[in-house]
Amino acid sequence: MKHVIALDVGGTGMKAALVGADGTLLHEARRATGRERGAEAVIETILGFAAELRALGQERYGEPAAAAGVAVPGIVDDANGIAAYSANLGWRDVPLRALLSERLDGVPVALGHDVRTGGLAEGRIGAGNGADRFLFIPLGTGIAGAIGIADRIETGAHGYAGEIGHIVVRPGGIECSCGQRGCLERYASASAVSLAWATACGDPEADAADCAKAVVSGDPLATRIWQEAVDALADGLVTALTLLDPRTLIIGGGLAEAGETLFTPLRAAVEERVTFQKLPAIVPAALGDTAGCLGAGLLAWDLLAARQGEHDRHDQAGQHDQAARADQHAQRPTDSEVSA
Repeated sequence: MKHVIALDVGGTGMKAALVGADGTLLHEARRATGRERGAEAVIETILGFAAELRALGQERYGEPAAAAGVAVPGIVDDANGIAAYSANLGWRDVPLRALLSERLDGVPVALGHDVRTGGLAEGRIGAGNGADRFLFIPLGTGIAGAIGIADRIETGAHGYAGEIGHIVVRPGGIECSCGQRGCLERYASASAVSLAWATACGDPEADAADCAKAVVSGDPLATRIWQEAVDALADGLVTALTLLDPRTLIIGGGLAEAGETLFTPLRAAVEERVTFQKLPAIVPAALGDTAGCLGAGLLAWDLLAARQGEHDRHDQAGQHDQAARADQHAQRPTDSEVSA
């Protein structure tokens, strides 16, 4: 059975799968990233995990994986297959595509950014299925985004497209790790809500999920903190939809797990802010934490399809050249015609 390897590398854990041609998850596995052991150990863990999956596929399906796709966090040069930088994993300029291909006996490997890869899956087979323009935004430790256009994800000229978390929504506000003040992710990420609620309630272990539960129970302090996050998120989203005009806004990540506790006030806040803009559908992500792994599988299948397309075009060009040469030969005069 033809299949590919899919790897979704996170800050603390990795999700992996063998994916069939129809998108079926044939095998799933998880493993700790092991970042506490350093960047080199993380890289070796990724390579070893991929090699194990290749061996499993060979044993179970009678042939090795046809390709591999891997999604990683941080700054990614997907065109050149370089994991350029990740603060969480401690690496810089890792030629991960080449390293994986070598470990996997030369199979083609596609490398992608984790959020854009998750957005690819949500757009094709998840909440954005059927939308020609969408914006996928997971609200987790930070806030990133994936811009979906006609069945692909826009990476931008330098690979930074979709970084909605660094739109300034509160000028002069809380300092952000990017160097600015007032960035969206400092107010509306799951970690920002967790910090605000833990500080307000006096419990350092309290998190965003606890805040959402307190909102449901009618706690006024929790309701104020939650609404401040919703308002900041709505400000950022209206800026994004003014620039991008998406048909669908897909919201995922930890904060989205609050369900309508988030989506009901968020839809209202966005609607209050739009003027001439067309209001998009605002929907929860459908694939959960499997989006990155499914997207990595799609990257691998896309790579194979592109290579097959190149092969077919090469064959067609060769056939055309042969036909042209045969035609030229047929049009040459024979010796008897020249003598005559």
